[in-house]
Amino acid sequence: MSDISPHPANPDVVPPLDERVAGAPISWGVCEVPGWGWQYDASTVLAEMAESGLVATEFGPEGFLPSDPQDRAQALRQHGLRAVGQFVPLVLHDPDHDPLPDLEPALEALVAAGASTVVLAAATGSEGYDRRPDLDDAAWETLLANLDRLDETVRARGLTPTLHPHVGTVVESGAEVERVLDGSVIGLCLDTGHLLIGGGDPVALAVRHPERIAHVHLKDVRLDWACRVREGEVTYTEAVKGGMYVPLGRGDVDVRAVVNALEDGGYAGWYVLEQDTVLEGPPEGEGPKGEVMESLNHLLGIEAQRSWVGI
Repeated sequence: MSDISPHPANPDVVPPLDERVAGAPISWGVCEVPGWGWQYDASTVLAEMAESGLVATEFGPEGFLPSDPQDRAQALRQHGLRAVGQFVPLVLHDPDHDPLPDLEPALEALVAAGASTVVLAAATGSEGYDRRPDLDDAAWETLLANLDRLDETVRARGLTPTLHPHVGTVVESGAEVERVLDGSVIGLCLDTGHLLIGGGDPVALAVRHPERIAHVHLKDVRLDWACRVREGEVTYTEAVKGGMYVPLGRGDVDVRAVVNALEDGGYAGWYVLEQDTVLEGPPEGEGPKGEVMESLNHLLGIEAQRSWVGI
């Protein structure tokens, strides 16, 4: 069920891992949450992505890239970047709310840019990711039905639908992910950081359900901060500001095991490098680009070791 990005000259050839690594504006502190922090402009972020060695990007929040679909696609082309997908938080559990009209503009922009993936999140309906409701069975039934309906709609547009378990949404924990897997046909965006923070096991998910993983957000986090978020000691935003997210290889996610499990299981889609960041102002020195490059080099090191041992 993974999103295969074929070689342009041969649609049956899956590109090597280093040609399937994309960026995300959140690594540069660009986020949809009001008051999140100081925000870079799109031109700087896209230029630094390309300079870092990334070949593609997700769109980022509304207002970051041009709103016109053709202008958005051109902005990426100017920096030699391909379009991967878009994170789209939608209220899916409310029987009185139809999420489809909220999704349509994103679909139009993704198709225009030649992107592949819709990354849905089951939003709470409130701003931010610091509080979330507990759903009753009726709300869960609505959510699962909406996921299947949106899955069909997205596929009809030639795109791959995924659900992103995300801290502060109504699908966060490992148990909630299993409920989605059991009750819906939609594929998952495996976000290694959010799943660990929510109490799930990203390695186990990659091993047990490779056929359901259609997209990957590759993150590393510090477990000490993740535990404080789970226990309600700090909010998600406070933990991000405190340094919960770190470059790949510096935290407590077993990135190597996740990548090996996915590749061994036939995953052929994108790895989107994400390091959620809050900036208080323009950074000094290299800024976020240096840590993105550190994560990219860590991932390429995993690929090199796989090639060396003949995996």
